[in-house]
Amino acid sequence: MKGRTGASSALLATDAGVARVQAELAKRGLDGWLLYDFKDRNPIGRSLLGLEWTTRRGFALIPASGPPRLLIHAIEHSSWRHLDWEKESYSSRQRMEAGLRDMLAGCQRVAAETSARGDVPYLDLIPAGMRDVILDTGTELHTSGDLVSTFYAVWTPAQREEHGRASELVKRVARDAFDRVARHVAEDQHITEGALATWIRHELARRGAPVQADCIVAIGPMAADPHYDPGEIGRPIRAGDLLLIDLWGAFHEDSVPADQTWMGFLGHELPSRIGELWETVKAARDGVVASLQERHARGEVIRGFEGDDVARGIITEAGYGEYFIHRTGHSIDRDIHGRGPNLDNLETRDDRALVPGVGFSVEPGIYIPDDIGIRTELNVFMGPNGPEVTVDNPQQEVFLLLQG
Repeated sequence: MKGRTGASSALLATDAGVARVQAELAKRGLDGWLLYDFKDRNPIGRSLLGLEWTTRRGFALIPASGPPRLLIHAIEHSSWRHLDWEKESYSSRQRMEAGLRDMLAGCQRVAAETSARGDVPYLDLIPAGMRDVILDTGTELHTSGDLVSTFYAVWTPAQREEHGRASELVKRVARDAFDRVARHVAEDQHITEGALATWIRHELARRGAPVQADCIVAIGPMAADPHYDPGEIGRPIRAGDLLLIDLWGAFHEDSVPADQTWMGFLGHELPSRIGELWETVKAARDGVVASLQERHARGEVIRGFEGDDVARGIITEAGYGEYFIHRTGHSIDRDIHGRGPNLDNLETRDDRALVPGVGFSVEPGIYIPDDIGIRTELNVFMGPNGPEVTVDNPQQEVFLLLQG
């Protein structure tokens, strides 16, 4: 089962990779994992299978035991030639459906990229019509969520090392951006949100993290929109403004981005109300990290929604629950918003386990419309010895940018 092209490095293009997946399927009492793709709609399957270019519907079944099998269109053998598996071809839709029944014969419980009621949209990749076709074979579909976390979303040691370096780079760009604003304001020079955002993007690329590099720059009430985009200009940044900078970037396409949010105040003393909001979101952030570490030390399985519950409970107890309007954290793998477990019990209920090797953001925020937005964000990696915060010295106080 040797791959014959550059795609041979894909997990399922190797005997060892197939064996790892089969062991996990057996442990979970699943009869197989069905990977379906049509025109790049399933990046998970494409990555695991090493696919580069297809135009027709294709199916790959990794059974819990026995050799993997393919059902592919008659014109697409070239795209799948690196997989030396049993292949069945179809050209008509009738033959495709018959082939699918043959492929799944004897399989009762099969994992696939699906999510009941769309609870995890990042996994809900099989269209409703194709789901009907699969279910008509008599096979039960179960979400592949924890399989995806284990075999797709986990970081390699090299990715963990590169992410750590990217974290320090991103942190330095953020601090330099605050210093830049402070100089402009102190010298009564004009600078806008958009101009600062442009500078940050340029610096991320110039310093070596150009992939997925971007940022959010927002002052005061603009930051009440968590995904605010100032455009090329935006609002002028002045003394007395609270400034949010959210920025991210990676070294290359296969490395894991770093994603952080930092807060600064253009003044000498922090107003008490801003201080109260900051202490609330920081307590939520640190509460999540502490909970993850404590539960790991007890040997407990931790699920994504439980991390969200911790942060949301702290912010709600402080009286700001209605203003925390997004999940606590998103998965990070090769994509800034990855396919692994999110810390989410608001937008969805992510019950996937935070398995060793996955990473995610922790970013609680408070957003009061037309008034103020405040957020803190760091990244966590589920390391062999427990959860690891991936940036040194996370922000403890809002930076006073005109002090000194």
